[in-house]
Amino acid sequence: MGLGLHEVFLLFIVLGIGVLGTAFWIWMLVDYVTKEPSEGNDRLVWVVVVVSTYIIGAAIYFFVRRPQRIAQLGR
Repeated sequence: MGLGLHEVFLLFIVLGIGVLGTAFWIWMLVDYVTKEPSEGNDRLVWVVVVVSTYIIGAAIYFFVRRPQRIAQLGR
């Protein structure tokens, strides 16, 4: 018994979302580590948040902290 066309399509969608989510997570980690100024424990806290909460933490960083940094530092 093999997978039907519907199941294969669903599998590719789920894998695609997983790959895109992982790429977004890595992008936010690299963006943070390379562009964020180091002030006290801020850097460590954000790294822990992004690493431990995976995509949710990366999204929080992307929508909350990243715009603040860009407005302040222009990068």
